[in-house]
Order: sequence, then C-alpha cells, then structure tokens
Amino acid sequence: MSERSSSLSLAVSAALALTACDAPPAGPTAATTATEAPATPARAAPLTASGPPVALTLAEDTQTDNGLQWAASVVKSDDLPGVSAKLFGVAGGDPAMNGLNTYIAFYQNPADGWAIYQIGDFLDYTVLSNADGRVDLEVQESTMDEAKGEIGDGRRKIIIRWTMDADGAAPTEVTVTPAQ
Repeated sequence: MSERSSSLSLAVSAALALTACDAPPAGPTAATTATEAPATPARAAPLTASGPPVALTLAEDTQTDNGLQWAASVVKSDDLPGVSAKLFGVAGGDPAMNGLNTYIAFYQNPADGWAIYQIGDFLDYTVLSNADGRVDLEVQESTMDEAKGEIGDGRRKIIIRWTMDADGAAPTEVTVTPAQ
C-alpha cells in the first residue's frame, strides 16, 4: 500500500471512529418510522434497598371493576396539547383484523369525568398534526380481500374535528373526515 493510500485509509478510519462517538441527533431521524421503538435510554446503576420490602396484594376489584380492566387494556395514549383531551387505543376485538379500538376523550370535570367518542378500530394510528379543534391522523388497518380470503394492510388519513363550547365544556359533536 502506498504512503498516500495508507494516509487516506487512516483518515477515513479516524473520521468513522469520531463519527461513531458523536451523540445521536435529537428527535427522530429520517430512518425512524412510527412503528419503530425509541432508543433505549442508558441504564442507571440499580438502587440499593433502604428498608424492608412491602408485599402488594391484588386489588380487590380487579376482576369485578370493568373500569380497572379497561384501564389496564389501554395500550396507546396521546395527550392533545392545548385542550383537556387525549387519543387512546384499547386492545380488544380480533387481533388478526385490527384490534386497537381508538377513541378521543375530552375531560369535562371531576363529577362527569370524560366525554369519549370512538374513532374506529385500527391496527395503529399516528398523530400527524394537532391544532385547536382538530387532529390529523394516519391510520393503519387490516383489509380483507374477500375474493382471495386474504388479510392485507392499508393506510389512510383522517381529520378529526370538534368545537369546544364557550364555557369550556366538552364538545357535543366530533366529526371524522377522510383526507389526503
């Protein structure tokens, strides 16, 4: 190998080594997709016990309180900034065909809880944008080719709109509109 080739090879190796030491860019990269899990954070040293353990007991109402069962079934949740609302998905239905029952909920008050509207049954959803009274979603859902008897995968976009009452109460109407 010539001295020039050796120097070039050394420079490339050094550049690659330095690049590998750089911190990853903040936020998602172009290679990140909605279905990829975020990078695992660095692990901290394990804690050291400072007292005796306390055994937990099974909550008394776990088998009879449908609210607790539903809460445990929530597998996805997205708060909507600027309004007391959130999107959430509950596992259920046929996992071969969709199975993420997706809702939008508006907090009313402690006495009335949440006003909840079902958006649909999907495989997954991704929030594309959010503004006052509107959230844009891309939904992934199972499709059935009846002629072939095969389950496929489809994606589509929807706009969810609502108008809050002047007194801040939850909306009385929420609409879903197909989008491009």
